[in-house]
Amino acid sequence: MRIVIEGSATKLVPELAQEGHALALLYRKVKEQELIDAVCRACSSKMQVLEHVEQEGLPLGDDMSGHPSIMRYVEAGYEVITF
Repeated sequence: MRIVIEGSATKLVPELAQEGHALALLYRKVKEQELIDAVCRACSSKMQVLEHVEQEGLPLGDDMSGHPSIMRYVEAGYEVITF
């Protein structure tokens, strides 16, 4: 399993990283297990959270005009689920 954070979901990164957030523990576990494969660079920039994403040490995806290429995951055999 790999997680790609795209679109307006990127603005959740600073919130999830805060102690006391209802999903902070889950976020920390996912981060520790390195399941977050990419956070969209273009979307993080547009949502004004790029600096925070970088501070969190999350990998940025930008191989498709600033966005992570989902086709790369399809070609690698992953089933892509969006929500």
